[in-house]
Amino acid sequence: MKMTKGFPRIILLLTFILACVSVDAQTGAAYGAYSPYSVFGIGDIAKEGTAYNRSMGGVGIANRNRRFINITNPAAISSIDSSSFMADFGVMENNVIFDQALGDRRLRSGNNTFNIHNFVIAFPIYRSSALMLGISPFSDIGYDFTNNVTEQDIIGVTNNIRHSHYGEGSVYQLFIGGGVTFFKRLSVGAELLYYFGTLDRSSGTDFSDASIRDISSGSEMLVRAVTGKFGVQYEQPLGNSLSLTLGATYRLNTNMRGTTTSYEYAELSSIRDTISYSAADNRNGLRIGDEIGVGVSLRSGERWSVEFNYLRSDWRKSGMDNPSLTGLVTEGFTSSVSQSFRAGFEIVPNRNDIRYYLRRCAYRAGVYYDRSYYMFNGNSVNAVGLTLGVTLPVFRLYNGISIGVDLGQRGSMRNMMVRERYATISVGFNIHDLWFHKPRYE
Repeated sequence: MKMTKGFPRIILLLTFILACVSVDAQTGAAYGAYSPYSVFGIGDIAKEGTAYNRSMGGVGIANRNRRFINITNPAAISSIDSSSFMADFGVMENNVIFDQALGDRRLRSGNNTFNIHNFVIAFPIYRSSALMLGISPFSDIGYDFTNNVTEQDIIGVTNNIRHSHYGEGSVYQLFIGGGVTFFKRLSVGAELLYYFGTLDRSSGTDFSDASIRDISSGSEMLVRAVTGKFGVQYEQPLGNSLSLTLGATYRLNTNMRGTTTSYEYAELSSIRDTISYSAADNRNGLRIGDEIGVGVSLRSGERWSVEFNYLRSDWRKSGMDNPSLTGLVTEGFTSSVSQSFRAGFEIVPNRNDIRYYLRRCAYRAGVYYDRSYYMFNGNSVNAVGLTLGVTLPVFRLYNGISIGVDLGQRGSMRNMMVRERYATISVGFNIHDLWFHKPRYE
């Protein structure tokens, strides 16, 4: 797989916002994400968890809340009630403003996307064990930009040249996992993950001189991979309804398989000639990095809880740095180690209040700091944010609607980078029912 000849420097990829003719936000509903940074590797890694987790800064490794499905640690699924059937369906809207400083100019653009985020169900198996299965995004690609330049050809004729770049696609993770609790304190879990999706990238060079052929090239990468994730939690009562929970997770690294179709065309007067076309199996050593996470939480019954998580994922052996093997954009790109620090808090004033509805709601807040799995020109691409959320009880049992807001910033305006300021709204529909209950009549 190869890119268009004369492919502009990667800085042009990060300045796609400069080519936007309007400062007004654009709608890109077809994208799972929209960011200049998604041009690298397999795109932007999605934040794990449901709206419940996301509204608490993304924590969940040491969380054992029986009222919600916690997909961040497979050991946590054993905390659900022994007769409960639960489901969670989530949607997400992301609104982003892009800024970049070039000399004395400041350029700005915006975009918003709306997508389904996750669907998961969970149910008990036997006594203190339970099973969950679902689907959620793992990574997303989304960009569409144009750069107009003026270049001199070999005979001295000036031509206007238009470079365009487009990419979209997502990698999803289908998962099934189970957890079991031993001795009422120690819980262990395992999860099987199947990654699948399509990543499309294309580039074009259009000449204003009708006698010169336009060039277009691109690739379609079908991604397939299988891996496993393991989790453990230990809950220690402290008295007065207080309990301390320690948790840990580990996801194995895995090779990405599938097929890659790449092409390059030359077009003149609507006549297209094929320069190259190939389809091959992905046997180039691309790898998804492993991940280790640890967490600690303190809970007071069902009234309040506070949690801290740390995650680390090593992508240095992902193989995405070698363009001869991957065909990916690698100029300025270096695989690195991603890290994440997350903290979250939840409080319910009075879950059983029969007079005031707002006292039965669960209120949440969180903060996080994320470092991406790559570096750009030796600079880390970091994100920092604040999250807020609430779950509104609906009818009886544990049914509710969880709403979360993530206000954050990624990147900076230094070193020719793009700064993203975003507001992400997550909505989760929490469905709960009781199984295996036999009615009794007197």
